[in-house]
Parts: sequence; structure tokens; C-alpha cells
Amino acid sequence: MRQRRETASSNGEASEKSGNDAEMCTTVHIGNPRRSSFVWLALLLIITYCCSSIYHYQFQRLPVPLTAEEAGKRGFSEIEAFKHVKALTEVGPHSVGSEALHIAVQYVLTASQTIKKTAHWEVDVEVDFFHAESGANRLDSGLFVGKTPVYSDISHVVVRIAPKYVPEAREQSILVSSHIDTVFSTGGAGDCSSCIGVMLELARGISQSAHGFKRAVIFLFNTGEEEGLNGAHSFVTQHPWSKTVRKAIDLEAMGIGGKSSIFQAGPHPWAIENFASVAKYPSAQIISQDLFYSGIINSGTDFQVYKEVAGLSGLDFAYVDNTAVYHTKNDKLEFLKNGSLQHLGENMLAFLIHVGASSHFPEENSTEAEEDMSKNNAIYFDILGTWMVVYRQKFANMLYNSVIMQSLLILATSLVMGGIPAAVSFALSCLSILLMWVIALGFSFLVAFLLPLISSSPVPYVSSPWLVVGLFGAPAFLGALTGQHLGFLLLQKYLLNAHSNGRQLPPITKAAVVEIEAERWLYKAGSFQWLILLILGNYFKIGSSYLALVWLVFPAFAYGFFEATLTSARLPKPLKLATLLLGLAIPILISAGIFIRLVATIIGNMVRFERNPGGNPEWLGNFVIAAFIAALLCLTLVYLLSYIHLSGAKRAIILATLVLFSLSFALVLSGVVPPFSEDTVRAVNVVHVVDATGKVDEGQNPISYVSLFSTTPGNLNKEAEQINEGFVCGKDKTVDFVTFSVNYGCWTYNDTPTGWSETDIPTMHVDSDAQENGRITQVSINTKGSFRWALAINTEEIEDFKFKDARNSEELIPVDKKSSVNGWHIIRFSGGKNASTLFELTLYWRSGSTHNSDAPLLKLRTDVDRSTPIIERVLKKLPRWCSLYGKSTSPYTFAFFRNLPVNF
Repeated sequence: MRQRRETASSNGEASEKSGNDAEMCTTVHIGNPRRSSFVWLALLLIITYCCSSIYHYQFQRLPVPLTAEEAGKRGFSEIEAFKHVKALTEVGPHSVGSEALHIAVQYVLTASQTIKKTAHWEVDVEVDFFHAESGANRLDSGLFVGKTPVYSDISHVVVRIAPKYVPEAREQSILVSSHIDTVFSTGGAGDCSSCIGVMLELARGISQSAHGFKRAVIFLFNTGEEEGLNGAHSFVTQHPWSKTVRKAIDLEAMGIGGKSSIFQAGPHPWAIENFASVAKYPSAQIISQDLFYSGIINSGTDFQVYKEVAGLSGLDFAYVDNTAVYHTKNDKLEFLKNGSLQHLGENMLAFLIHVGASSHFPEENSTEAEEDMSKNNAIYFDILGTWMVVYRQKFANMLYNSVIMQSLLILATSLVMGGIPAAVSFALSCLSILLMWVIALGFSFLVAFLLPLISSSPVPYVSSPWLVVGLFGAPAFLGALTGQHLGFLLLQKYLLNAHSNGRQLPPITKAAVVEIEAERWLYKAGSFQWLILLILGNYFKIGSSYLALVWLVFPAFAYGFFEATLTSARLPKPLKLATLLLGLAIPILISAGIFIRLVATIIGNMVRFERNPGGNPEWLGNFVIAAFIAALLCLTLVYLLSYIHLSGAKRAIILATLVLFSLSFALVLSGVVPPFSEDTVRAVNVVHVVDATGKVDEGQNPISYVSLFSTTPGNLNKEAEQINEGFVCGKDKTVDFVTFSVNYGCWTYNDTPTGWSETDIPTMHVDSDAQENGRITQVSINTKGSFRWALAINTEEIEDFKFKDARNSEELIPVDKKSSVNGWHIIRFSGGKNASTLFELTLYWRSGSTHNSDAPLLKLRTDVDRSTPIIERVLKKLPRWCSLYGKSTSPYTFAFFRNLPVNF
């Protein structure tokens, strides 16, 4: 009788011996599944440090500013550009219609004329002071759905630079554009005096080198952008030079300083491809374009006008550092980092010189359909701000489809060869991914929900963004580890049962083999989730799908390179550390900086998160950040987490994560780290409101009060207490500002009857109401002294309308199909001091209208750039951590309300 004895060594070796004086040994090394806790804690710290270093190298490393002497006549000098930024900022806030804007425009005009005088003798520089009498911006996408911006009496400076002895160059122009105007609440050092300063210095440099160009460069210094992209619209629809423009470059800011990155490009890829070939410090991320087009970033730039109205392709740049200061008092020179202007200026100068002298210059517009544009779009991103990758969607389709097909083929082959055990193991490993997501989101959502209940502010991390690492990152990490570990235990239990019915191994060996197999299945499941994202991204033609490709291919390659193929005669070994390091090196290098920048941008946007103050739960903003961070961790740490389950570092890692969370939570609870500071402020609005709604009889007294509200989540009790002007806060008084509603705010009636008179109140008068061939109503509107106002038209009652300037009977908005939002179409008017205040509105009623609506027929808000005595006192007492916030839909510090009921 043959006797057999099996043993398992401490390092996981299995041996087999047989009797009858003969011994046959079969030894299989499976390695030690346990790993040092010190090694893994160190590895996590190293990865964190590397991610931070990549971010700083990619986005915070700026070129050295050059003086005029160092740059030379044809170079770009930040020192010279900064002089322009400083001069424009010192003017103070210069919104449309203000005297300050007139001064700013005159400064740009004078600087442009100086460039003309000093240009190279073979270069022709034309300076045009362009005045747009009136117009209506009929965009119907993005922010403009249900809205029509109307403008009047706005002025721009247009500079055309062309080679003097190449007359045909003027027929093919490149447009470089930005806006001079600011919102009323800031001097606009970042948005966008920095852009204007760069453009003036660019124009000076181009004026010295354009004699070798084959086409002209037009610099458009426009106004009216902040009120609805009106300057760009007036140029492309009214200026004769616009007919020669073939490509458009827009310079913008959603913060101040840092690197100016391309966040929109196309539709034709020519511009981005040429930029990538010559840019000295490339910075461009298509993921920003994807977020912008999806509506997650709810904003608009002049590039939208150039693309949709003029049918142009091109590039859209933006400064996004310190985005929390956007449109607040802190958009000032002190926060403009050295090297910011030099970075954009050198990139743009190299690009303009290259394309200006290029013999190849496509003339097709984005509106022309010579080929399927979906196959011609560019996929673009930079690596460490040093190299730039650009390829077209057609190539992306081939590449992604190839990777998808090969991945699915490999997966299917392994499942077929492994049979039912492999299929069940794969399903359980996918379940672990699902559990990871659910619990990671659950833990981070729980913290997001609790923060408003225990903190003085629902967003206590705004002034200290690093707090989100502990507040949301730590719970998400614990949740991801917990969820994946639960899946690991289920997978381990199944594999133990499967091995019990198969090859007989000692219990110790079997347990080690099962753990290692489970580890490998979790690693493969990590690749599978990225494969799913790649399939979805490729199907919907999402540009940032390259991230899924990178996170799929390199870890899969490392796994195939280092990990031996399993056979029936060979047991598995623990995953090698080299597999993890090689697999994650390139994905982290390419994406770490981008992910950190996106998180920082989202945190900065919390300052202006609420478009209708008080209309959302206080925890909603936290949920957005928590979800984003949890998703990033689940996607990027899935490979690393699969190693930890066999590690002796689980307890140490969990303890360290709990300590990080506890410290962050304690800092928030104690108030040691304030939610806002003098440098990172809370956005508020203070408006003296005169409410004359429903006052058909002019003799009735209107209601007057001061409204205090904030676009930053959280109550205003502390601010109202410090101001000490009798403010009452709550949701008891909803204020309809026509373009938005304040559902939570503070109000006071102290000293509000002074500083205005009833002659300032706008009027709406029904001139005629005819019933022939459908009901048609004529309404005359007098906005009195206001050149900035918003009128909402009830589209539940009104099918269409036309709008005229009563002074000259010019039709500003014709009768045609108009969109609406929530039953309203809004006309937003802005203009200079010579703009009209008298208008005629013709309303065409719906045939099925009951005329019994509780809502008014028309709602009017007029803004006046004036401070009453109560407003001056409130602004002086405003806490240092608060700032007025301006945007196209927000009122000035003084506003009048008027309406016209349906049954007038």
C-alpha cells in the first residue's frame, strides 16, 4: 500500500513524499502572501507625494518674467504687459455703462495707437474704435436657453496687423479676442485685465514681425462680455473685418493667474494641432472641454459666439488658478502670480507667428459639413506642461476599438478556459467593485450630510482646500477598502469551496492559494471597470476617454509582463510590487495633476454654488465634492487596494486614515480653520429693493427694503449680526429678482425710504389690446434712469413677441420661435449712457390661454448703479470675509421691481 504525506512550509511551499524506500518530492513555491505594514504605509505616502509634485510641476511651474530688454522687440515681456494690467485695475470696477469703462477703453485705444506708431515699417497697423448702436444676441444653447441679451451703445477697440506689401493677407485673418469690461464688484485683474495686458503686448510684438506673415491678425478688445457675450456678438454681426476672420482665439479667466490652459478647441483640429507643435509651455486638457459641454460647468465665453454665430473654429484659453476669487473683490493684482502673463504670452506669440507665416490655412468653418465632424475632432492633453499629445477622433476610434476588442477577447478566453469557477470568480470580483463604490460613496455622503449640521458653514473647507483630503478623501478611502474587502471575503469563501472539490492541498496551502487567487481576480476587476468606462466613452465620443485607456492598458500590460501564466501544475504567487509600480507609473504621471486641479476648481466654485440662494439643501455642494473625490479614489486606487487585503498593513492603514479624518473633523468643529478668510471670501449681494409690483395706480406707495443674500451655501446669521442694521434672516420672504429667486436671505426696512424717489420707478403701460385674428397687446416700457434691466415674459400666456426701441422704432427682437425656461423668456438689456430707456413690446397671446394665471404677464427689474445711505452703511460694516459678487444675472446695489398682471 502506498502512503502519501503532504506538508506546507511557512513560506507557502507544498511538498509531496511517497514510501517504499523511495521518495519523490514535488515542491511548489507560492510565496509569502503577507507584506510589511511599514512598506505599504511608506508606499502610500510616496504615491501621495508624487501626485502632489506632479500637480505642482504641471500647473504651478511658471516661466521667469522677462523685461522689455530681455524679450527684445519681437519677444514678449511680462513686465510690459503687467503695466497694462496695473493701469486697467487701478481704474476700479468698470462695468458696462460706467464712466470707469469709458476710461479703460480710452486707455486701450491710446495703447493701440502707440503700437501703430512704433510698428515695423513693413507692417501695417490699423486701429478702429468701433461703436455698436444696438443688437440682440440670439444664442439658444447653454446659459442662453430662454434668454435674449440685448445691447446698446457699447464700444470696442479693434486692431488689425498685416504685412504692408501683401494686400491679400487682409482677406484671411486670425482673431484674438478678450473683454475689457468687468462686473461691478471687482477691478478684474484676472477677469480679464490680465488678458487685455497680454493682448496689448502681443500686438506690440506682432507689429514688429508681421512683415513675414501671409495673413492678418485682428485683436478685438471688446466690452459687454460680462452682460451676455455682447461685444463678441456685435463684432461678428456688424463689423466689416469679421468677414475676413478664419480662426478665433479667445482669452478668458475663471480665476486669477497661474497657467492659462486651453479648455475648448475646435471644431476643426487645425488650431490645436498647430498650437501643440510650437507652444513652449503647453497646457491643455480636453477633460475641461467635456465638463464644459456637459453643462457641469455652467458658464459661457465669447468662444461660443465665434463658434455658433460666426461658424469659426479656434481655441479658448482660461486662467483658473484660485477660482474662488472669481468676480469678487479679491480679483486683484496681489494674487496675480509672477510668470502667469509670460506663460500665456510666449505660447500665444509662438502660435501666432507660426500660423501667420504658414502656407497652409484651412478656410472651412465649423458650420460646413464637408466631412463628419465627429470623426475630425481633436483629442488633446498635455503631459507635465512640457509635452502635448493631439490626435483626431478617427484615430481614437480605431485605437480604442482595437484595445476594447483585444481586452474582451482576452477576458472571454480566460473565462471559457476557466469554466464555471472562473465565471463565478469574475462575477464576485465585479461585485467587490460595486461594493467598493457603494460604501465609498456612502461614507463620504454621510460626512457631507453631517457637515452643515455641526459646522458654522456647510462648506468649511473653502479657504483651506486641503481639508477635503481628510473630510471626504479619508471616508471614501475607508469605504472603498471596506467594500472591496467584503467582496474579497465572498470571493475567498467561494474559492475555498471550489478548491475543496478539486485538487487536494493541505489547509494552509489551500488558504494561501485562495487568498492569492482572490487578489488576482480583484486586480483584473479593476481593469474591467476601466474597460467599461472606455467602452462608454468611445460610444459617446467623450474626449477624455484617453484616461480610461491609460488606466486600462498600462496596469494590464504590467500584469501580463510580470505575472506568470497559470497552469494546472503551477500554483499562483502573490502579485509583485513591481507590477503595481510599473502599472501605475504612467497613469499617475498623466492624470494626477489634472485630477487635483479639477478638485481644486470644484472647491473654488462652492463660493458661487447657489444660483437661486436657499433653493438647494445645504449639503448638496458637499455631495458634489464628496461624489467626485469618492469616484476618483474608487477608479484610481482599485489596483492598489487589491494588494492591501493580503497585507499586514490593513490595521495600520485604517488607523492612519481614521486619525487623518479625526484631525480634519476636529479642526472644522473647533473653528481653528475658518471657512472663509480675507483672501478667500464669501460671495454676497446687498440690494436696496423698491418693490412696485402690482401697483397699477401710480399713487400707491411701493415697498422698500434691503435684501442680503449669498450664492455661497449656509445661513447669514453671523454676517447679519455683525452688520447690525436690523436684518431678519430666513425663508419667510422669497424675493423674485426676475433672473433668479432668493429663497433664503435677510432683509431690513431700516432707513429704506431715503435715497430714491417714485420718479425713478419704471413704468409699463398697455397702449392697446386688440382681439382681431388673435389677441395682440401693445405695451410701452420706460426704464427711467436704468440702462441695465431684465424683463421676463410669461410664455404660458404669450406665444411670441417682438421688441422695439421706441426712439427710432428699430426692431431689436423679431417675431420668431423663442425658447423658455420654467414658463418664462427673459430679455436682459445692458448699454451705455446713451442707450434708450423707452421701448415697445408687442405680445401675441396663445390661442388657448385662459388668462387666469396667478403669475404676472410681465416681470421687470431695473438696476441702478447707485448707493443709498442704508446701502453705504451696510457695505462699510460688511465682514472682511465677505465680498459683493457680480454676474450677468445679479442686480447692482439698487433695484426696482415692476410687473404687469395677466388680467390688466
